[in-house]
Amino acid sequence: MLTSSRLVLARKRRRMTLASLARESGISVRSLTAYENGHKNPTAETLQTLAQALELPVAFFAAPDVEEIEVDAVSFRALSKISALDRDAARGAGRIVVDINRWVEERFDLPAPDVPTLPHLAPEQAAERVRALWGLGEAPIPNMVHLLEAHGVRVFSLAADCSAVDAFSFRWNRTKPFVVLNLEKSGERGRFDAAHELGHLVLHSEHRIPHGLEAEQEAQKFASAFLMPQAGILAQMLHQADSTRILSAKSKWKVAAVALAYRLRDLDLISEWSYRNTIKHLSQMGYRSGEPNGIPRETSQLLSKVFTTLRANHISSSAMAHDLSLTLDELNLHVFGLVPLALDGGRQEIGGRRPDLRLITS
Repeated sequence: MLTSSRLVLARKRRRMTLASLARESGISVRSLTAYENGHKNPTAETLQTLAQALELPVAFFAAPDVEEIEVDAVSFRALSKISALDRDAARGAGRIVVDINRWVEERFDLPAPDVPTLPHLAPEQAAERVRALWGLGEAPIPNMVHLLEAHGVRVFSLAADCSAVDAFSFRWNRTKPFVVLNLEKSGERGRFDAAHELGHLVLHSEHRIPHGLEAEQEAQKFASAFLMPQAGILAQMLHQADSTRILSAKSKWKVAAVALAYRLRDLDLISEWSYRNTIKHLSQMGYRSGEPNGIPRETSQLLSKVFTTLRANHISSSAMAHDLSLTLDELNLHVFGLVPLALDGGRQEIGGRRPDLRLITS
């Protein structure tokens, strides 16, 4: 038996229209429409054909019904510039991430969500409030991914075939926060993306829609204030700092040089004229399009512990993919880049709690 919502999810995940799936599978649009509407069930042979065309196991299509993530629940950037296919492919990836997380939660004790909703505060004040609630003080944040995970945010990677969409976030069932990060950016910009998505979760999680120009500007200001708190920046005495001083100071805060320059202008520590000259100079040195000699991408502490524990208990990634009715390739797309191939066993302090993680035995 085919679960019609699963076919819709798979088609959108693969960035296909009914017409393109018909061409790929050799099944008529009329039949596909009937399958998706639940008006007709395919034969076993036809279901196998669909599974091959959509690159997912047959079992995926017989699994329980799935509910889509609503567009207005997702913090898509520049939504009007994203095609419907790209948007739906990313939503499909997000929905698969929800199932991966459910599988993990059934076997591990994970940190409970601890992300406040502060829709009535200005971004600067909201960033200060979250820092205070999480006990971060005014110091730089060592690792944004670890920090989010410690406070119950589920962090996954954006599948490479969804690269037309930037990082995004959502609250599943309005309670459980997820952040999906694009891992093709520099380490500094990845940290800013993580803080940006935290801003959406904090500012736009109740009655406010987490996308649109105003929402994006607020999340940007939140991220800037969260990563570079006013008191900490003022203490560094960066008044009228030029590009040389900015490049020296940015390593402390682990942010992009352009982001630090923007923050200095926002705090009136440099003039608009100085800011424009600084940005021009930084651009000439390659800091507008990238981050020369930047920091490594941050990885997931929580997922690393999960996969290490699974291996220790002789549970392979293939077994996990089988339980989820996914291919191993599809599973890897959502954790790739967040889980290092070799764990160094090192320790890194983060603000707030450490992730509480243990395998639940039956």
